[in-house]
Amino acid sequence: MKRKLTMDEFHCIPIFISNEKAKKELNDIDGLTLEKVDDVIGRFLEDLKEDLLETKGWPIRVSAYKVSKAALNAYTRVLAKKYRNIVINAVSPGHVKTDINQNTGTLTVEHGAKWPVRLALLPHGGPSGLFYDQMEVSTF
Repeated sequence: MKRKLTMDEFHCIPIFISNEKAKKELNDIDGLTLEKVDDVIGRFLEDLKEDLLETKGWPIRVSAYKVSKAALNAYTRVLAKKYRNIVINAVSPGHVKTDINQNTGTLTVEHGAKWPVRLALLPHGGPSGLFYDQMEVSTF
């Protein structure tokens, strides 16, 4: 018997963000709002401009990419909570061979599209507010 997954079961953002305040805010499922996500991004951008990423606990390598992905996943939660009648999830298709990575990916475009298409076709009442890493439910 399949069980319904909920946002509450997968509530931590990736370990690569060690900024404790940002982690706490993005992991507060019940209190998470678009404004809080925007505030985290704003603080990241200020710290980036002031060259304070390491001091403030932000990721150093590909920092904008990592923080933007964490924010996107948090925004997924906000939308899923706001629009409970719509199934809303985030998905990483994996390292797909595309022009953006000079075709160095390990997965075909067809394989990369498989799970996003499945998620798009979930029936009403399906799992929502989750992050899928390829075909597995993952933590944020």
